[in-house]
Order: sequence, then structure tokens, then C-alpha cells
Amino acid sequence: MAKTSNTKPKRAGPAPKSKAAQSGALTIAEISKDKLTQLANKHWSSAVLAGGEAPAFSEELVQQIYRDELGGGSDSPPSLRRVTMLELSQYLENYLWPNFPEEGATSAHVLSILAMVNEKFREGVPAWTCFRQSRPEVFPAFFRAFLALKATDGELHMHERITYLLFAINAFQSLEEEAVRKEVLRLVSLPLWHALSPGRLQLELHDHPALLKHWRHAARREARAAAAAGDAHMPVQRRPEASFLPALVDEFLSVLGGVQEEGTDRRTTLYLERFVEFLTDLLSQARSLPTRRFVHALLDDRAVLVKCTLSPLCSGRGQQGVLFAQLVDLFRFYSGFPIADHTGEALGEEEVVAAHYERIQALQRLFFRHVPELRDLALASCAQVQRRDVLSKALHGLEPATLRRLVCRQLRLVGEDDPWAEDPEFLVEVAVTAYERRRLQAETVNAMPLYPTERVLFDEHQVPTLHYTGETVLALPKLNLQFLTIQDYLMRNFNLFRLEATYEIREDIADVLQRVQPYLRENDEVGFNGWARMAKNLEGFTITEVQPPKVGEMRPAAVSAEVVVDLSSLREDVRREWEEVKQHDVMFLLTLRPPDAYAQSAAAESGAGDGGTGASLMRKYGLDYVRGCEVIEMRDEDGQLLNDFTGRVRPDQVTRPKGSIRTMTVAMDAAQYQMDMDAVEASGAEDVYGTFNLLLRRKPKENNFKAVLESIRDLMNADCAVPAWLHDILLGYGDPDAALYKNMEDTLQTIDFKDTFLDADHLREAFPECDVSLTSSRADGQLVRPFRVTFPSFREDDAGAKARRPTLHAEAYTAVDPGPYPEDEPPQNGVRFTPVQTSAVLSGVQPGLTMVVGPPGTGKTDTAVQIMHILYHNCPGQRTLIITHSNQALNDLFTKIVERDVPARYLLRLGMGEADLETEEVFSRVGRVNAMLARRLQLLAEVERLARLLRVSESVAYTCETAAHFWLLHVLSRWERFLAAARKGGEAGAVAALFPFAEYFADAPQPLFRGADFDEDLEKAKASLMERGCFRHLQRMFQELEETRPFELLRTQADRINYLLTKQAKIVAMTCTHAALKRREFLELGFKYDNLLMEESAQILEIETFIPMLLQKQEDGVSRLKRVIMIGDHHQLPPVVKNMAMQKYSNLDQPLFTRFIRLGTPYIELNAQGRARPSLARLYNWRYRDLGDLPHVAALPAFAAANAGFAHDYQLVDVQDYNGRGETSPMPYFYQNLGEAEYLVSVYQYMRLLGYPASSVAVLTTYNGQTALLRDVFQRRCAAHPAFGMPSKIATVDKFQGQQADYVLLSLVRTAHFGHLRDVRRLVVAMSRSRLGLYVFGRAALFSECYELAPTFRQLTARPTALALAPHERHGACARPVGEAPPSPVVVPDVQAMAVLVAQMVAHWEAAAMAAGYGGGGQYPASAPPGDDVGVEEGAAAEGATGEDPDDDGVVEDEDAADPAEEKADNKAGAEEPDEAGEQRAEEGAGPMAED
Repeated sequence: MAKTSNTKPKRAGPAPKSKAAQSGALTIAEISKDKLTQLANKHWSSAVLAGGEAPAFSEELVQQIYRDELGGGSDSPPSLRRVTMLELSQYLENYLWPNFPEEGATSAHVLSILAMVNEKFREGVPAWTCFRQSRPEVFPAFFRAFLALKATDGELHMHERITYLLFAINAFQSLEEEAVRKEVLRLVSLPLWHALSPGRLQLELHDHPALLKHWRHAARREARAAAAAGDAHMPVQRRPEASFLPALVDEFLSVLGGVQEEGTDRRTTLYLERFVEFLTDLLSQARSLPTRRFVHALLDDRAVLVKCTLSPLCSGRGQQGVLFAQLVDLFRFYSGFPIADHTGEALGEEEVVAAHYERIQALQRLFFRHVPELRDLALASCAQVQRRDVLSKALHGLEPATLRRLVCRQLRLVGEDDPWAEDPEFLVEVAVTAYERRRLQAETVNAMPLYPTERVLFDEHQVPTLHYTGETVLALPKLNLQFLTIQDYLMRNFNLFRLEATYEIREDIADVLQRVQPYLRENDEVGFNGWARMAKNLEGFTITEVQPPKVGEMRPAAVSAEVVVDLSSLREDVRREWEEVKQHDVMFLLTLRPPDAYAQSAAAESGAGDGGTGASLMRKYGLDYVRGCEVIEMRDEDGQLLNDFTGRVRPDQVTRPKGSIRTMTVAMDAAQYQMDMDAVEASGAEDVYGTFNLLLRRKPKENNFKAVLESIRDLMNADCAVPAWLHDILLGYGDPDAALYKNMEDTLQTIDFKDTFLDADHLREAFPECDVSLTSSRADGQLVRPFRVTFPSFREDDAGAKARRPTLHAEAYTAVDPGPYPEDEPPQNGVRFTPVQTSAVLSGVQPGLTMVVGPPGTGKTDTAVQIMHILYHNCPGQRTLIITHSNQALNDLFTKIVERDVPARYLLRLGMGEADLETEEVFSRVGRVNAMLARRLQLLAEVERLARLLRVSESVAYTCETAAHFWLLHVLSRWERFLAAARKGGEAGAVAALFPFAEYFADAPQPLFRGADFDEDLEKAKASLMERGCFRHLQRMFQELEETRPFELLRTQADRINYLLTKQAKIVAMTCTHAALKRREFLELGFKYDNLLMEESAQILEIETFIPMLLQKQEDGVSRLKRVIMIGDHHQLPPVVKNMAMQKYSNLDQPLFTRFIRLGTPYIELNAQGRARPSLARLYNWRYRDLGDLPHVAALPAFAAANAGFAHDYQLVDVQDYNGRGETSPMPYFYQNLGEAEYLVSVYQYMRLLGYPASSVAVLTTYNGQTALLRDVFQRRCAAHPAFGMPSKIATVDKFQGQQADYVLLSLVRTAHFGHLRDVRRLVVAMSRSRLGLYVFGRAALFSECYELAPTFRQLTARPTALALAPHERHGACARPVGEAPPSPVVVPDVQAMAVLVAQMVAHWEAAAMAAGYGGGGQYPASAPPGDDVGVEEGAAAEGATGEDPDDDGVVEDEDAADPAEEKADNKAGAEEPDEAGEQRAEEGAGPMAED
């Protein structure tokens, strides 16, 4: 008898507080009782507005809310909870914005809007939607009110200044919004220079004559306007475009001048940090925008960087100023970035050095002529003058008046009226900063260690430990829309990728330290109370070799060391893992010096050791040093080499490792080693390399970061030859249409579409905007495929191109007869491509950038395969690289290509996922080489047979070379003689008599020649590329032999593999991770390709999308790449980024595909889905432009019939508290909901009893904690029962992206807060996984109130939220059409009632099984048919039922139930997907460094 499971999500006892309650997040109960909710329900909720019952708008209410909830008129900042509650109530969308006045808006109204917009950015939800969709014409008035806010309202409180500044930051980061862009760009235009000092203005206009012309023209226009307007005229200096930013800078400098090193208010510090962030954002904008062009001069004139550097907050040693100092360093980097501000051209190293020395020489000339005190410095070398210490000492020796005259008047580095100009220290720093030598970017990058050390690992400002809420600033670069140069692009990605890897490494270190539990013994040695499979204490560590530096470098060329560990204490399986460590695996060496027992107890009492990460972790376990290393080799006690991949050890020489001592040779980071040695020499610091006592390894699939970082660094050290047509778009400026094929050169005017079109009608349908002229060159005149299409000019600037309807000329032609055998016939396409898919195929075949957005079920893969197929046949000499994010997607795509008319010898699949390909042939490198050699033997055997039949010596089949001679001397010559004789004409049957290869083709399934017509038989025999016949078969056979000849000549397997990769394969497929890992190898081999196709582009990190574009060497400084085809869906989930700060603050999870779309790059959106019922598709098709349905989703029987046993094809099942509990969180962010789990499992059992196959049902949820709970419940209730079994999949929504199932049971888990389902992209994935049925289990009252999810949940809640069933129907035998309600449906009120219903059905099933003679004692064979003769008593579902609860504590216990928390602690699989509170998403096998 099946019953409700006794699984418990945590041990018995009082229900633990959810993490929402612990972290201060709002619960639905709190929201419903709060006065803000009551105000919303009265004034602006969607319900009251829809009913027309809302009172008139009240500005006093806005003032009251601003004063009471948003800190108006107070020095105290508002509570984040109150701001969040206001935003969730749709205060902005329903009240503030609809009632915003175009004139006379109050400061409270404006600041309230700013606060709501900022909160939306913090939450990561679209912030500008309401402005765009409602009253867009009022937005300029709102922005004017924003600009005038300070002037009209006087001094703002500090938290209001932060709100104001944060809105400005968000606005400048949203330049893809047209309304925002129009307003903000005028604030950083040429009028901004009215705020420059006279001397600096003169210098700038002198250096840029074009701007001087514009300046004079603007001055004349301004003078005319002033004369016309009289006293009413507002001078340009007082307008926002000239005064807004200077006023902000002056306010910032005023606040900065009043701070002290210690005791500064936290809000003041946050304001200063936000402002430096703002300035950095302005300086890092792309060259096509005026931000950097005009702002940089203003900031230099005000010496903002120097003033920040000299402030006590930056120059002091207090912890309060650490983040500010780091932000100033980032500001300094972009202030001195090597780029021409006004042209936007990147400056190379030589140009930077030349410009620097030119400035030094000009400075020396000035010293020589006008500063006699510095004449000695004027005669010194440039290398001497550019030194900071030399220049500073010389300037300090000047009189204050002389120094001020030099800096302010002669060098014009700062205005004379600047209040700071009275300080000689400031003037010296300004001059030194302007003329000192700056480190080149290449030097900075190459000196940067790739492995994180303890200083970076536990720096909370760069790698935050706790969840990131978005309230604070971080010292991180941002990936937004635009970049200054390719070097800037690579540098940002390098730093962020490195810090993301650092976060994951830190989590692994924290996990290991908690497991090994180090302690200090009485003899001051370190001992361990526990153990970890990923760590081992060291027996010895020695630096064995330090190679001298290379020419021009300061660091050693290489540093090697030996690491000794003893594996005797490990279990056999763990020991085997250690012995399987491979070359290039990354490990970490740790120095642990745990405090003694007294210090530990004192720390515990003070709470200093609380927490498992960060500085507290270092103190608790005494973690002093962390250094990374890379494995070179491992040997056993006898010196035998283990895991050799170099070929030094033959397979027959491999023996079992001796002893338990293992010695690893490792490569240390040479840059880090040099830094450590410099510290020892300079300050007498401890030698780190003599202190290590613990070795840590990581899982291979998570340990690829170093190779990726090396690839990025290699790109920064080389001249990246990005295709010219893609360069500007990649950096985010220029015309977004520039890379569209219509604007490209060398387009294909005539394209052979092969089998794309099924018939002539399909061809006409595919081009609805064109007239199609169809002709036929076939002998029979039929208009059947294949078709060759000639297009008119694609250039839109051609005269008359837009004035007339274009005409396409399509020709039906006779395809080449591939040969007389059935296996020679190529497979044919059976997909009737839609017009939009055809447009995508056409664009993909043409040169340039093709962007294809593929909503769920719209045939993205079929479109990609057809592009590859047509490219191969139209451009046979070109090579194509295929990239995907996951192995599964790559295998799906590759398998379909294998099934098309592309010879297998031209296909290659790289990476570990090749083993999972479901193909008869092997497509790995070794597999392809072996296949080529095997094919060689087959072909030579055919040559031998042909030679024997032609009475030629069989020795011609000895090698490919002799076979080539045989082709020329015997086969081709006989064919030419045959053609010459046949041209003379003859009678019927003469062709068969003359044909020299009739005996060879005697085994053909049909006669070669009918003998009835001479011309027909001759045509059958001809073998040119455009004709039909047997010669084609022979020609292809000898062509294949010629292609296998290099594999015959090359003697080693490695050489054959390299030839296969670089020459033979025309379509090479790999994952983005494999491309990043192997880039160096590809460059060394000379790998080349012409086309790049990326599937799952919206799931690939930006840098992992960029690297595959540069896997080949440039040719004469030009990239060979001709096409980039990106296919993805930015409305589904982005790449996995585990650190919430990287994701929210730095936008590391933004794919290049999404950024291109934000920039306005043209894309093709597929618009017909064929996966789901139309009713199910409506749950998510609102997110797309025009997503419809293919005809078969309404016509096929599977879609037309209702889901047996269910009243609806989809339904939201409202699940209330189960045993008094909703969501629980036994561990932080490990969310579970036992009621939903029990309900969902009962529904699954119900489906199985009705005959639904387990393989057709997928169980999804939005949190890993619920996944663990569901697996446990399924294991206990279903796994061992023959009627049920396990469903095909139990996974998170994130993990199931890209997959589908006939029926999906979805658990939403949360009952206290929306969680990360508020991300609409996750909702789209969740709603689009099912084909025939979707049943969602969740709290209806909660999710129906979410603004972002409203279009979906309006449809879900339009149907009853109590599960409606038809238990007497059977799967496969239900004649009820979809949409028709069953007679007398059974309504299930709750989980207990569902359990009773299923229990009765199981009882009937078991009785039927027993009656049929299936076993005894409750044991039933697996063959017992589920669902047979299952009945249900009327009204059973309405009866209540409860599980046993002996403790009466609301938790049904089972002592044997697995504790998900313990499971998570053991294998670290419980990290969560991110939500608004910083939940972590650590999907197994996912992430930017997942193993290929």
C-alpha cells in the first residue's frame, strides 16, 4: 500500500527559520500584514486599478511614503526591506510613473522614482520597461526634473546623494535604451569644456583644431541666441550639459576634502566609493561615445585622481579605506589607458613609449629655458627624469611660488583657482603623476600570477564571501555594452574570470579545512583530526630548479619543485584517484599554522572564529599561505613514471606502482616566485616555500581555469586579428548593421540550396517578400529539387532596390548521379523549413555575422545543420568550426550532420564527449585516423579487384601511390578511349559492348544499360561532375584514396592526427571549454578555419565565445574568418556564474550573444515552434516577438488528444502548508518544500497507474535542495514498486535547459518569497520543457503577485488551482479531445487527499496483480502492467488523510531517511541556484570551467 512518505527534510524538532527570515528577506505573511501592502491595495494594486476603485492620485501620499519609508528629510537611510516592499508592490509602475507631472514635480516624487529604479537594478529585473511602455513622451521631462533636483531642493542628505548618484550610474550603464541614451549623452558633450580652466581649455582646443572650429561656431550661435532672448537667456555655462558633471565633481571633492582616515561615516565612505565607480564607468566607455572624449579632460583639469590618491581615506592604512583605495587604482588604470581619447584608436606599446618620451623632452626643454633651478634635470637622460623619486625630489626643492607657476601656468596641469593649488605636496604629486613612467599593460599582465594567493582569496572587496545584495561597491571591472579596445576587453575578462575561479578555489579550500581539522600539537607540529579525499599532508617539498630569466624579462623562465606525499593511509579508491593525477593538473600548496587550544577557545568566546570562509577561516585554521602549482609528472618509490602521456613509457612497460610514497614534479608560478623572493630580499619576509604542509587537489572538471587564463594572456600578448567587419561591433560601437551580409563584400549571388526545399511550392513559400521565377534545366522539365537560386543585389544602397519587389531566379537542375549502388545515394532533408528558418539559412551561408534567436522548439539545430550542409556544398574548399557550450548539444548537432550528405572523412569531433555520440562510426581524432586507414585497405582491395578484372597486375593496389598511377594509366585512359568510340554513334546495345568497366559493375542492383537507346545508355555511363554514370563512383573511389595517401606516408599516430585536424577535416566540432584549453596547441599546429558556428551562444561566457574566434594565426595581419553564425536564445538562462558579485555587479554572466542584441545588432528570430501544444506555448510565447505554432502541434493525434486522467493539459496546483510548514531551509539557500514533494510524487504515481511511461515524465524544481528531497521521496515511494519506478529525470530547471519531456511536473518550492524565479529567463525555461502536459506545484497567492511573471501566472490562475482529475481514463486509450473537460472530474483539495486517491488505486492494482498470479508476500514482478484494472472509489479524493507523527511536532519522521544536509556536506552538491538574496548556483558539471 502506497502512502505518504515519511521523509523528513531535517531532523525532528521545531521548524527551522527559513533563510528568508534569517537574512531579513520578506515573507508573504509579512507583506500581507504590512501597512504598505494595505496602502497598495487601496491606491495602486493591479486589482484596485482594474476594478476602477482606486482613489485619485495624491501627491501628499507620495510625500508621506517618501518621508516615512524612504528616509526623506532624515539623515538615516531607508530600510532595504521597506524599499523592496515598495518595489514589489508595483509602486513605480502603477502609481509614481502614471501620475508623474510634466511640470512641477516634487523632489519627493522624483527621488521616489530614483529609488525604485535603483531597486530594480539591484534586484536584477528590467528597470526601464514601464518608462518605455507607458508615457514615453514624459521621460525627457522626468530627466529634466532629475537634473534640476539639487538646484531646486538645496542640500540633499547623504543617503539621498547616494540614491541620486546610483541612478546616474545605472543610467550611463543603460545606453541601449534609446530614451536614456538621448538624455545622458548630452551631459558629457562638448559644452562640458566650459568648466575647464582657461589654460587647459586653450591646450585642448589647440591640440584638436576640428573641435576648435565647433567651439567657435557654438560660441557665435550662443551669442546670437543671447542677443535675441535678452535677460531671459540662460548662458550655456548654467545649462545641465555644461554644469551637471562639474557640479557633481565639485561636490565629491568637497566631501573628499572633509574626510579623515578613521571615524568617517559609513554612508560618506559609500558615497565616495560610488562616485569613483561613476567616474571609472565614464572613462571606460567606448570611443564612439563622447563620455571619455570630454570627461577625461575635465577630470584631469580638476586633478581628481591625484586628490583621491592624497586623501587620508586612500593614503592611510585603515581598513575603512581599503576598498576606496582599490577603486582609485581601477580609476587610475582607466585614466591612463593607452587610447587616443578623440579618435578612439588603440595605442601600441611603441606609440605609448614614443608619446611619453616626447612629453619628457618637452618638460626638459621647459626646465632648461624657464626653471634655472632644474637645469641639471633638463640635461639628464629621459630615463632619469621619468623616475618618480628623482622628479619628486627635484620639484620639492623649488620655492612654492615657482612650483605653483610651473604647474599651473607653464604646464597648465591644474587651474590657478583650484583650492588645492596652495598645497606644494599636491602640486608635486600632480606633476609627478603626469610625467612618471607608467607600466605598460603587457608588463602588468605578464607579471600577474595566474594562481590566487591568500591575499586575493580572502579579499572581501574583490571576492565577496557572503551573498552580494548589490548595496555596496566592489573593486571589480564591469562587462557592460562597450569596451575601449581589444586589450581592455581581454583585461576585464581576464580579471573577472580569474576572480570567479578564485571564488571556487576558496570554497574548495574552506571545505577541505573543515574536514581535515588542523590543530597544533604539543611539539608545535601541525596535526589533523580529520581527513579529506581532496587533500594530503606533505612529507616533503623542495624547489629543485630555477631557470634563469629570458632576455628582457625579470622573472625566472621556469621554477620546478618536488612534492612528496604518503598515500598509505588512504582507502584504495581514494588512493587510486591520487595516482591518476595527470600532467597539467593544478594543485595548491597550503601552509597551516593553527592556533593553540587557548587561542582557539578565546576566539570562540569572542566570536572571531565564526563562519567558514573569509578572514575568520584564516584565523580559525591558521591558513598563512596558498600557492598554486601544475603537475609535470608523478613517480612511485622505484622512480617509475605514472600516468605518462608523452610516450616515454610503452604500454607493455607499465606495472603496478610500488610502495605508497609518491613524488610529484610540479611547476610553480614563476611570476609569483619572483614576487615572493623580492619580498624576502626587500623586507626580510618569510620564505613561503619552506613552510608548506598540506597539498590540495581539485576535481578535473572544475580545474581548467589556468589553461583558460593562459589563453587570454596569450591573446593580450599578441596582436589579435579580429576580422575587420566584426571588430567595431565586438567592442560595442559603430554601425550594428555593418556585419550584416547585405553590407558585406563577396556575397554569394547564386546558392545551391540542395535539398532544402521539398518542392516548388515550398520554395515559393520560403520567400514571401519576393517574386520567384522558376525554371528547369532537367531533361524531363520537372520543377523538383534540388534547386539553385540566384538572388538580386543584396546591397540596400543600390538604386531602385527598395522601390520594387525583388525577383528570385530559381532553377531546378538534375543532381549528379552518385553511383549505381544504393549506398551511394545521399540522404534527403525532410524538414519543411519556414520562411524565417530559410532566411536564417540564407544569412548563415553568406559572409558576415548571423544572429539567430531560437525560442524553445523552433528547430535551432535543424537550421544549424542545414546551414552547415549548404556551406559544405557551396564552399567545398572552406573549413568550419562548430562550438557549443555542452557536450550534449554538440553531440545532437554533430549526429544530425553525420546523417546528411557530408562524407564522414571530413568530420571530426574533439573533446571527451565524443564517446557519447550515438553513431556507428567513431569521430574522435584517433577514431578518424583508424577509420581512414581502414578505409584505405577497403579501397585498395577494390582497386585490386578492378585491376584483376582489367587484366592488370594486382601490384597496383599495393599503395595509394601505385593506385594513383593505375588510375591515370589504366582507368582514365580506358574511359577516354570509350568516350571517343562512343561519340561515333552506334546501335542499341553498343554502349554496353564498348563500356570497359561492365564486369566491375556487374554486382550493381540494377542493370547499367537497358540496351534500348544508345543516347540514354551513353548518358548513364558518362561521369563528369555535371553528368550521370558509373564513372562518378570510380572517380570518388580514387579521390578518397588520394586523400588517404598522407595517412599512409605519415609514420606516427601523432603526425596522422595532426594532419587530420589541420588539413583533412572540413567540419571540426568542440565545446567552448575545449577550444579555450587547447588554443596553444591549435596555433602550434597551424589549425585554420573559415567559418564559425556557435550553438547555445546565449549560454557561453563572453570570453569563451571570443576565444574560438582566434584559434588560428593571422595571415598577413588579417583574420581568415569569413562567417560567424551565432544561434541561441537570450530569453533563456545565461551561463552559470557561481559568485553572485561577479554576476550582479560585473555582469560576468552576460554572453556575447546577449550583448550583441542589446547593442541593436540585427538578428533573425525563429517564429514557429513545434514542440508543445499551442496552449502550453502560450505560457511563454509572450516573451518573444511573434512566436506561433507549426501546423503539426494541432494536427497530430498526440497533440489533439487530452492528457488521460487530467482535466487540463496544464494546471497550477496550489499547495498550502503541509503539517504546518511551507518552505524550509535546513542549510543556507538549501530550500525544500516537503508538501510539494509529497504532492508531486503522488501525482507521478497516479500517472504511472494510468499507464504513463516513466520515460515520458520529467520532474523539475527550481532549487537543488528540493531536488535532493524529491530524489529521496521517489526512492522511498517509487523505486522498488513495480507499478512506479523512477521518472526519466529529476533535475533543476537550470540543469534541464536544452532538454524536453512529454510531461513535466514542476515544483516551485518557495512560499515566503519569489526567489530567483523572478528572473523571467528561468520562468521561460521552466514553462517550455514540456510537450503535452505541465503541472506546476506552488503557492498560487505568492507567484500571482509578481509583476515580472504576471503574463504567465495570469494564464495559470485563470484555471482552477485545485488539481482536477479523471481517474477512470487510461493513457493511450483516451478519446477526449484536448480542451474538453471530462465528465464529473474529481477535484483534489490537498496533498493528503491525493495520497488517499493514490493509495486506493494502488490497492486495486495490487489486488489485480495478485489475482493474476504475480508472486506473493507483497512482491510483484516488474512485468506487472502498470495501470491494469485500477479502480477508485467515488469521493475518495475528498477524504482527508494524514501521515503518522508520533512526536506531534508537525514532522513525519523516518530515522532511516537520508539527510540532504549531510549529503550536501559530503559531496558539495547542494549549492543553490542564485536568487535575489545571493543563492548560489553550483550545478553539477556546469559553470564556466566545467570539464569538456
